[in-house]
Amino acid sequence: MKNNSVETEIKLDKGNKPKEQYVHSVFESIAGKYDIMNDILSFRQHKRWRKFTMKRMNIQHGDTAVDLCCGTCDWTISMANASGSGQIVGLDFSEGMLNVGRRKVNNEGLDDQIALVQGNAMALPFEDNRFDYATIGFGLRNVPDYVKVLEEMKRVVKPGGMVVCLELSKPTWQPFKGLYFFYFRKLLPLMAKLFAKRYEQYKWLPESVELFPGREELSEVFRKIGLTRVEAYPLTFGIAALHIGIKEKTDV
Repeated sequence: MKNNSVETEIKLDKGNKPKEQYVHSVFESIAGKYDIMNDILSFRQHKRWRKFTMKRMNIQHGDTAVDLCCGTCDWTISMANASGSGQIVGLDFSEGMLNVGRRKVNNEGLDDQIALVQGNAMALPFEDNRFDYATIGFGLRNVPDYVKVLEEMKRVVKPGGMVVCLELSKPTWQPFKGLYFFYFRKLLPLMAKLFAKRYEQYKWLPESVELFPGREELSEVFRKIGLTRVEAYPLTFGIAALHIGIKEKTDV
């Protein structure tokens, strides 16, 4: 299955760089301020969204997981704490983000449980049927081919395993939708310039959301790649969405 809306060949108007190269440069440049900017720009809602996601996942002792686009590893660490003993792998293409994550993992004393890998979410360096969970948080809209990433997530989870995506989405309820997009397009980049001295990098954020499929569209993608029992939850009036799908136990 090919994703026609967001391809590797798409050029952004940021020096005419391919999407993958541009996104990499963005995250390398904002790694040091990524966490504080998430708190400021989402009004700390991202922590509530992740808490809700963890409740729906219901990780059990010893479960294993791979966290794609793991960034600074907040979700990776949460899964390790929930599992207690299962191996958790965090993968990201940005060494700058991983360096921040490594410090957090070390501070939590989780070096033996969490392995951090620099890699490509569209070509995972893991064997089939390895993990109980494959997760991606606020990263799927940034990849050149999100369908390929979801297919890779499905490949590496065990039969009966769970594919989980927590991502920004598009509110549908008016008048909140209009207010949200005004904040997202106009105010958010200005706040990023004020707090992080970054404007263009965060100006790109609303563009990435607008190019990404809405909640129902992404649910259909989950089904088309063969995931079952697909669930989709709108979060905070649809600002974000949680998608969950299960790999069939007979799908090996």
